Amino acid sequence: MGIIHFFTACFKELLKGGAAYWIWVTSLMLLVIQGVVTYAGQLQEGLIKTGMSDQVSWGIYVANFTFLVGMAAAAVMLVIPAYIFHNKDAKRVVILAEGLAVAASLMCMLFVTVDMGRPDRLWHLMPIVGHINFPYSLLTWDVLVLNGYLILNLLIPMYLLYNKYMGKEGNYKLVLTGAVLSMFWAISIHTVTAFLFSSNTARPFWSSALHAPKFLASAFAAGPAFIILSFKVIDMSGAFKIGKKTINLLAIIVTVALQINLLMTGAEFFAEFYSEGAHSASARYLFFGLNGADKLVPWIYSAIAMSLIALVLLMIRQTREHPITLSIACVLVVIGVWIEKGMGFVIPGFIPTPIGEIFEYTPNMHEVQVSLGIWGIGLLVFTALVKAAIPIQNGVLTHSK
Repeated sequence: MGIIHFFTACFKELLKGGAAYWIWVTSLMLLVIQGVVTYAGQLQEGLIKTGMSDQVSWGIYVANFTFLVGMAAAAVMLVIPAYIFHNKDAKRVVILAEGLAVAASLMCMLFVTVDMGRPDRLWHLMPIVGHINFPYSLLTWDVLVLNGYLILNLLIPMYLLYNKYMGKEGNYKLVLTGAVLSMFWAISIHTVTAFLFSSNTARPFWSSALHAPKFLASAFAAGPAFIILSFKVIDMSGAFKIGKKTINLLAIIVTVALQINLLMTGAEFFAEFYSEGAHSASARYLFFGLNGADKLVPWIYSAIAMSLIALVLLMIRQTREHPITLSIACVLVVIGVWIEKGMGFVIPGFIPTPIGEIFEYTPNMHEVQVSLGIWGIGLLVFTALVKAAIPIQNGVLTHSK
């Protein structure tokens, strides 16, 4: 009966909150509703409703998926100091970061689903009733690692919170085993995603061994930056105090990861243009435009500029530790990496096509509305998980009370 009381108490906690909380939740629910209504039209009429085409068959949906895989993996940046190095400050907040991993993993799956013309055929991937095609299909690997990571990040915090709610000491060895497993799993979800792109031999822009480590570097920059912003909002609400040491630790992680990411971007730029050939056409389209087509050029330079400004703010200790300049830097990192790793990586791979066609892509309002709906779902899930976890972490919500 304890588990029923636990979930009931958590659900009741979601129904409590002030005006700001309910405005936030209502806004997200409205986003979700408009997203569902818009997607219903896509289900009925097909992907013709989107701005995608035969030439550019991956758009803003896959761009968001690529970015969010990194957001999901970023939770490991607090899992390692909390469970491996027994950092008390990190251990206090690691469950909140794992909540973000759950929400991001869920959004990843939803973005892949809406990118399918016929999601009702998903059963073809299921064992027994369908053909999972393991281990040959990279799509199967992606499905397995994402679902596995989602389950791990649900079970570990749930186990810890349930034991704290019941006033029990959990099995530390079990938690440590799960934490170590989630560390390797976090690396695998982004590595497999990078391999999904690199395995497309007809798309030379994606054919690079550097993508997997670069994906990880950008993930460990944007993910902790988003976590810092989330922690600042939670701290401002007064519900849970986030220690300065935790914020400083995450800020240093963002700084180092962003340096590595920018270094790899520079290395890719050199490799593409020092000995430029036909294989560099997609990179030329992205950075300089190609035959008059240049829609992505201002976007990629904006992304690089944001990352460079953020790096300057983060490398100076005074601005890194100042709450306002740190927040500005984190916002710039998140937006910059989203552009570079999303639209700036996915779209150029299709331009030009293998037969030399240049067909530019711009996401239409339909795709934006569906994407906002999915983000609404993810933020609702994250809000719910944090809202239930905080009173248990504070010792306010227990079985005895």
